[in-house]
Amino acid sequence: MFVYGTLQRELDTDMSRFLVANSKTVAKGYILGKLYKISWFPGAILTDDTSCKVYGTVFKLKDNAAIFDVLDAYEGCNTNTPNASLFIRQRTTVFLENDNTLTSWVYLYNQNIANSEQITSGDFLKYSTS
Repeated sequence: MFVYGTLQRELDTDMSRFLVANSKTVAKGYILGKLYKISWFPGAILTDDTSCKVYGTVFKLKDNAAIFDVLDAYEGCNTNTPNASLFIRQRTTVFLENDNTLTSWVYLYNQNIANSEQITSGDFLKYSTS
């Protein structure tokens, strides 16, 4: 699972601690996308533009089904009604620091971003500490 927002270990939230306790860190990397400040949390959308990157971390989950039950609820992701979901969970390519790629799950923002501020660095950790 690729995470780029409040689930990142460095933010030390209840949910990031849950994720760390139930997974293994694989590597840092990025996806091709744009990152937006939605509220106290960010939202990413995918793009084909190779100059637009969203930075984060890949985790290997210990029990996908049990962990996704918790994370889907946290992310407002309802797989039965995806149009109404705040985020959707989708698989995408992650580019790792070691120049390898892998396919990973990621939560993507699923609402209108028209009035949202773009985080042009693509890095929520840098944005949230500035």
